[in-house]
Amino acid sequence: MAIFRKSLFALMLLSACLLAGSGNATAHCQMPCGIYDDDARIKQMREDALTIRKAMTEMRKQYAAGTVEGFNQAARWVTVKEDHAQGIQDVASSYFLTQRVKAAPAGESGHATYLAQLQGFHRVLVAAMKCKQQVDTAACDELDAAIDAVAPWYVTTDTPAPAAFSTTIHDHEHDHCHDHDHEHGHDHSHEHVAGS
Repeated sequence: MAIFRKSLFALMLLSACLLAGSGNATAHCQMPCGIYDDDARIKQMREDALTIRKAMTEMRKQYAAGTVEGFNQAARWVTVKEDHAQGIQDVASSYFLTQRVKAAPAGESGHATYLAQLQGFHRVLVAAMKCKQQVDTAACDELDAAIDAVAPWYVTTDTPAPAAFSTTIHDHEHDHCHDHDHEHGHDHSHEHVAGS
């Protein structure tokens, strides 16, 4: 029986590794790990938005060149634009909406913030979709504004850890028991750890 358990565990571990290596990267592990780096996710969305803007500009320039090479480069920029818009949508939905936005029922403290966060991330998702659909940089302006609107809920002013990699560890039990309501000035302790 012990051999069967070890074999089953090894098969499950191998399957998890294979699945983790396939497809696109996700915004977060979706495990109750308690490791969150909200600042990094906001910065990533801003970098993706900047890349989308660059892609739109380059697509127009390459299209105007009217050469086969220009067409090839424009097509490559389309892929870049799509990938980065999808990256923003993945972070907004798989990281923020599913793991960081905390539901607060009507009539309870934090409900207004909860509704504002839902509306804010919906705006981010739609703005990223519009960037996929067009090459007008006005869509980028709306995406930038949408990201700027949700950022204050998640960008901290804590001094970062001195190492190259820092992250914020949250007590996962605490997250489920209390509102994550920045609007009401709740103090949420952050423990910064450095890794490599």
